[in-house]
Amino acid sequence: MKVSVVGTGYVGLVTGACLAEMGNDVLCLDVDPNKIRILEEGGIPIHEPGLDVVVARNVKAGRLSFTTDVAKAVDHGTIQFIAVGTPPDEDGSADLQYVLAAARNIGRLMTDYKVIVDKSTVPVGTADKVRAAVADELAKRGSDARFAVVSNPEFLKEGAAVDDFMRPDRIVVGADDEQAILLMRALYAPFQRNHERLIVMDVRSAELTKYAANAMLATRISFMNELALLAEKMGADIEQVRVGIGSDPRIGTHFLYAGCGYGGSCFPKDVKALIKTGSGEGQDLLVLQAVEAANDRQKLVLVDKITQRFGNDLNGKHFALWGLAFKPNTDDMREATSRVVLAELFKRGATVTAYDPVAMAEAKRIFGDEPGLKYADSPNAALEGADALVIVTEWKEFRSPDFERIKNTLKSPVIFDGRNLYDPRLVKAAGLDYDAIGRGVKSV
Repeated sequence: MKVSVVGTGYVGLVTGACLAEMGNDVLCLDVDPNKIRILEEGGIPIHEPGLDVVVARNVKAGRLSFTTDVAKAVDHGTIQFIAVGTPPDEDGSADLQYVLAAARNIGRLMTDYKVIVDKSTVPVGTADKVRAAVADELAKRGSDARFAVVSNPEFLKEGAAVDDFMRPDRIVVGADDEQAILLMRALYAPFQRNHERLIVMDVRSAELTKYAANAMLATRISFMNELALLAEKMGADIEQVRVGIGSDPRIGTHFLYAGCGYGGSCFPKDVKALIKTGSGEGQDLLVLQAVEAANDRQKLVLVDKITQRFGNDLNGKHFALWGLAFKPNTDDMREATSRVVLAELFKRGATVTAYDPVAMAEAKRIFGDEPGLKYADSPNAALEGADALVIVTEWKEFRSPDFERIKNTLKSPVIFDGRNLYDPRLVKAAGLDYDAIGRGVKSV
């Protein structure tokens, strides 16, 4: 099957590479010539584990190619995936300019039947706007070419996107065109050989499903973070509470980890967009407003702990910071808690040496020549000269540190752990103070 993918970001590149892996002939389009140059030279413009291998294998096999030529991409695929960015507008709504521009390009250049698939995370009603944009372009040139618009939201986790695409737990297809549904079933058949995972629904329900899924996960995180703050005040341990409630099959164990707030390209943007959508329909989404407010507060919890220990004036204080990415296995720092923590520490006069396995180049792009920020080439190197250690991202390499070395290196023997990586008893036995999230039990 011939497939075109518009956009080579996380969603577009993973979609294109994984569809090629199943034998499809895929052409990925991007208007950024630098991205296409990197891909054609064998590089990957994003950090996603395993993606480089899949891309290289399918480029070599001739099933995956890249272009900046819009006309070529429109001509190539019967199925046209739109996987461009939908950044938040100033009012919190999703900015659809790139989605609609892609749709208009397809309508302007198509000559035969196309299935236009919204893969980007878009608000309810976007398919109608895409349909109108394509129809308008066809009308301008008097073309009667047929097309269908499908909503096929992605459910990929950054850091595990390839595995998520290749082994999906569900494939949501929103469509009302029988031919389009048949083509989508054929396209996804190789991904669901064991049992049916494809769920067909109306377009608007599919669009809402994506937002609802991310909003639910964000809600679980903020709920646990709120409970963690309460547990800390009451002398309870949120980790023990997590195990206790997670054993209830109605609740389950996923997304119950308290921490220093969620970030990334999805949860903050999608919660904000869904709140805006509700407002536009005259429906205040009170729970999601609270989810967003709780997350904003949670990103400051580590700073609050630091100032409680060292005072609000941090001039002359230097901190080691482990983790810059919003989560492990990615270099994505969009809405990352590290950005909030660093900004607040700098504002109070502190300096920081940071370490992250993959996100330091992105941090340098974001912070530029910030004089208060230096980078280390290892976790231990970041500790040199530091008053305390601050942990923001739960990378695996941080999980079993040499506590004795940390104690002997830090000027003040304290770890501020925003991800609850350690057993408090082990840390305290090493002679370190341990200030984590919701770990109110002083001794067990």
